[in-house]
Amino acid sequence: MAINFHQLHIFYTVAEKGSFSSAAQALHMTQPAVTMQVQSLEEQLGVKLFVRTTKKIELTEAGRELMPYARRSIELIQETESAMASYCHKLTGRLHLGASLTVGEYMLPRLLGPFNEEYPQISVSLKVINTTQIVEEIAQHTLNFGLVEALVDHPDMQSDAVLSDELKLIVPSGHPLAKQTKITMEDALSYPFVLREKGSGTRRVMEEELLRRGVDPRGMRIVMELGSTGAVKSAVEANLGLSILSQSAVKHEVALGIVQAREIEGIRFTRSFYAVRLKSALLPMAAITFLEFLRERDLNKWL
Repeated sequence: MAINFHQLHIFYTVAEKGSFSSAAQALHMTQPAVTMQVQSLEEQLGVKLFVRTTKKIELTEAGRELMPYARRSIELIQETESAMASYCHKLTGRLHLGASLTVGEYMLPRLLGPFNEEYPQISVSLKVINTTQIVEEIAQHTLNFGLVEALVDHPDMQSDAVLSDELKLIVPSGHPLAKQTKITMEDALSYPFVLREKGSGTRRVMEEELLRRGVDPRGMRIVMELGSTGAVKSAVEANLGLSILSQSAVKHEVALGIVQAREIEGIRFTRSFYAVRLKSALLPMAAITFLEFLRERDLNKWL
């Protein structure tokens, strides 16, 4: 039995979309053509794959059994295309991507340039929005996937770690701590702090690590809580306080000698960024290629 991959793809899309009309729209086909291909697959397999009613369609037991095999077949074809495209770099498409603040403003812009050099025919549309909005737009199929600062607890979403990051103590270049070769947490706590707002990913990583080290974050003298990393950086530059931020976020300021990014003895603030996507959706080749780029390249030379 030689199963037609094109028909298998159409069957899978109908099952995912829940109707022949929606599948036809997604596949850029006419509805009668979609129906005919599914019927042809049913005839070839000798089973009914869908139960059709006037209002909806449902998978039969045979259809439910076929679904994971159809998905695996489609994913294998996509992986094959991606592997071959990496040799000729002629992969085309449009990537619709969402990202939370730190990764979207400070990390991705430095990675999209090298990615574009390698895959010039893939165009990227990037939205920098919060995690809740990213999840909503992925569910609505507006975004292919998103990059966020924490695991997403949602029954329809899958989260995979793809990027790592480290937070550092940020001090103005003329600050007394900038002259010390070693800085302890006790040293840092003797000065005021300017931090991101409560609930932000950056703030949460800092507080959780301090608690693990037996340091109560409530002991910090916080003089300002600001809603953006840019505002925090400006406050540190103005010598209003110290902060703890992603080293990627202050790369430019460190290079200019405006601030210093220093380690605190015995404490490392590390975190992962996660790619979140809809479990039931198949990623387009542009999205698969970009995720492979993030996983397989040495990103440190750009970040």
